[in-house]
Amino acid sequence: MTHPLLRLARHGRLSDLRYFLPGPFLGRVLALARQTHGELGPTPLDRRDPEYVGAVVEAARVLFRRWFRPRLEGLEHLPAAGPALLAGNHSGGLQTFDALLVFQAVWDRFGPERRLYGLGHDAIQWDPLLRHYLAPLGILRASHGDAERALAAGHLVLVYPGSDYDSFRPFWERGRVVLGGRTGFVRLALRARVPVIPVVGAGGQEQFIGLTRGERLAERLGLPRRLRTKAFPLALSVPWGLTSAWVPYLPLPAQLTVSFLPALRWDRLPAGSERDPEAVRACYREIESVMQAELTRLYRGRIPWLGRPEDRGRTR
Repeated sequence: MTHPLLRLARHGRLSDLRYFLPGPFLGRVLALARQTHGELGPTPLDRRDPEYVGAVVEAARVLFRRWFRPRLEGLEHLPAAGPALLAGNHSGGLQTFDALLVFQAVWDRFGPERRLYGLGHDAIQWDPLLRHYLAPLGILRASHGDAERALAAGHLVLVYPGSDYDSFRPFWERGRVVLGGRTGFVRLALRARVPVIPVVGAGGQEQFIGLTRGERLAERLGLPRRLRTKAFPLALSVPWGLTSAWVPYLPLPAQLTVSFLPALRWDRLPAGSERDPEAVRACYREIESVMQAELTRLYRGRIPWLGRPEDRGRTR
């Protein structure tokens, strides 16, 4: 049987590794910021390649087992059939390894036929390199249109509402859920009439030491307008030391836990509730409160990088 890392290597190009060094990677980011991008159309659902998803999941399992000592909780809350929106807290900067654990959980529980799509930044569609590696995993544009098509087809959709504002939060805010008041995912769930499964991860923000989101610098660089981001974060990371958190890094061996919570069902609300600001705010506060309570539980007794007492020395 072919080793999982060799299976994954078949889908890549060794020469692409150079683009993940600080200079070339930041160069690509700034080049994207300078370009004029046309309107993106719908992302084809059939770009997802089950063979590639399996290769990524198995390679991640090998790499994560000793490094991140992952723990998955609440798997029974993942529905075996029908659409659902999985909403999580975003951690790890650009390298959201806990998201790969969500893909692993769905793959292991239901096999390749149960499709999970993730919503990602437009840059994934703009940049050929990112598109090459992420589109076959099932990453769609973070738009209501793409998400609604996947849900209408009966699939699972993973969204991180806090986006970069959450993912680049400082190290000392690692125990906070920061959805940033972004209610689009709530309106999406209400309009599509699908349950929302809160997904809470702990440990991802310990992969590097975030210092600041760099919102003022992002504003001066015009990134909100050019790249749809309000962050140009600074962090301490391996092996680069003090640098922009936009640069790929070697993650610290922080224990990762991902917890799936019981579905929130808002079908008691009348059709059209996505246009009712009070209903949207109430649903938003409910999921934010549930997620924060779970993250607080996961951080109770947790030692940075080592995890909780029950996590230490654990491999999966």
